[in-house]
Amino acid sequence: MLEAQISQAAELIRRGRLVAFPTETVYGLGANALDAEAVARVYEAKGRPFSSPLIVHVQDAEMARTIVSEWPALAEKLARRFWPGPLTLILRKASLIPDIVTAGLPSVGIRVPSHPIALELIRHAGVPIAAPSANRFTEISPTTAEHVRTSLGDRVDLILDGGPCPVGIESTVVSLVRNPPEVLRPGMISKEELEAVTGLSWRQGNIDSPKVMESPGLHPRHYAPRTPLYVLEPGMKTPEGRGRILQMPETPADYASVLYARLREADSEGWDWIAVEKPPETPQWAGILDRLKRASSK
Repeated sequence: MLEAQISQAAELIRRGRLVAFPTETVYGLGANALDAEAVARVYEAKGRPFSSPLIVHVQDAEMARTIVSEWPALAEKLARRFWPGPLTLILRKASLIPDIVTAGLPSVGIRVPSHPIALELIRHAGVPIAAPSANRFTEISPTTAEHVRTSLGDRVDLILDGGPCPVGIESTVVSLVRNPPEVLRPGMISKEELEAVTGLSWRQGNIDSPKVMESPGLHPRHYAPRTPLYVLEPGMKTPEGRGRILQMPETPADYASVLYARLREADSEGWDWIAVEKPPETPQWAGILDRLKRASSK
């Protein structure tokens, strides 16, 4: 049954339609990355500004090399260590990638997802798939098929249901067109892990005021519930009114895997506010802290 659905989804991708599919991070809203009109439908379905570039999902490093104008040794080293997985590499794009995918930038973000359904979809489609998170722009990212249905409804032609996403927050995004290389969006692969693998000193981008929007997920307000969310510092008082303090797992991996689902659940319950205690400010928690900061009420 699932194989037939993947084949149907691949045919829709080739025809310029939109398919929501699971990755290990969050569900993506996919379109043929080589079809500018199809990619425009992604922006329209999400209500996403065209100034925010999309990540292109490929089946392997070989496909990645076909959509970039250069493949440096650093890209090869990172791909061998972290792909398939939640790491997006920003490289100089090849001319066959339409400018709408990259918000007019000369670079493109690429990754190989590790979810088997995502990989099968790309293989069956035979084309790279541009896919931001399958939700309305700035809202909580979806980690189940039901989240996609709730957020996008009939704006998507088909939803492939692969169950909950195991990682739970978006990929780490790194720029290899900058020297030294730079982490633009933190995720569950930390800067320290990247430095250990490459033997290089990496920059951590200023997530509060990026120079240009080279990576998705850099808007000040993002991943946000409708209910005001507060990140509680030690000794901080809770807001007035009826609220819910979310009890979260103690490890970064477990925390990330349930974060968006728990925010969505609490957001649907009619509270005046939602709160979480601030996680530790250590490298392993950087991606989670970033998501909480952008989702919280300032």
